[in-house]
Amino acid sequence: MTALLPHLVRRLGFYLLAAFAALTLNFFVPRMMPGDPATAIFARFQGKLDPAALDAMSTAFGISDAPLYTQYLDYLLNTLHGELGTSLTYFPAPVTAVIGTGLMWTVVLAGTALVIAFAAGSAIGAWAAWRRGGLLDRIAPPLLAFIGAFPYFWLAMVAVWGLGFQLGWFPVRHAYSPEVSPGWSLEFVGSAIQHAFLPAGTMIVASLGGWLLTMRNTMVGVLDTDAIRYAQARGLSPRRILWHYAVRNAMLPSLTSFGMALGFVLSGALLTEIVFGYPGQGYLLLQAVRGQDYPLLQGLFLTISLAVLAANFAVDVLTLVLDPRIRR
Repeated sequence: MTALLPHLVRRLGFYLLAAFAALTLNFFVPRMMPGDPATAIFARFQGKLDPAALDAMSTAFGISDAPLYTQYLDYLLNTLHGELGTSLTYFPAPVTAVIGTGLMWTVVLAGTALVIAFAAGSAIGAWAAWRRGGLLDRIAPPLLAFIGAFPYFWLAMVAVWGLGFQLGWFPVRHAYSPEVSPGWSLEFVGSAIQHAFLPAGTMIVASLGGWLLTMRNTMVGVLDTDAIRYAQARGLSPRRILWHYAVRNAMLPSLTSFGMALGFVLSGALLTEIVFGYPGQGYLLLQAVRGQDYPLLQGLFLTISLAVLAANFAVDVLTLVLDPRIRR
């Protein structure tokens, strides 16, 4: 653990610098755009609103005529305190409250689908490479690659039409039934799982082939290395060679991709949430764009940026633990 400390400190310093850069860009980029939230709302009334109300709106949205550096410092302090402003689309709700409403649904739906697809795809890919030329290796990679080649929204709509409307096996809209009250009851949890089955299932099916092919191709290369031949010559059991040597080394490239995908989970599965009417981050992002909700857009982009950095830092730490060569 002591040997890892200098490497972890360097990685942490890099990610803190990247987080500061994301904060800075999140402040300046919206201010380079024409207009502001108050004038955007004012324009919707097409001159029917008293111009004196514009000052009140500017105050409500935290818009100031102070020098830019003063606004920037206030922005940093407010962000550190978790104050991201007021949403225009969901006025007068604060941005943090609006993001919080969709965050849980996105993490549960997209996060669960990603973990299942990654674990199942990597396991199938590793076994297909280990039994190269077998039945699983001949069928699974081309079949899942063929399914993954279809546009994702098309798979979602086919699932809605076939399993939802035609067979009636699963609900096709929202995150839970309107007849149940949100809470930690068996009725609510069962309804949420039933509503999440179709969107999560289409996400898993669409991405399974990518994880499988990545793991299989990397595993084939690892199995042809001298390290595996040496382990076989030593008489180690096939199970130990597979999991301790082959899978452990072949998993490293997939872990990097998994970290990136895990960070982008918070951006929401935009097409999925639109097709299924799921109230997650992707749906909020669409609403913010449609409503020119700059504070909510800033809050969502900041959340996504920090999530990507945090996920990649976690993957860096895990890679350092699994692969001692990186520490040299």
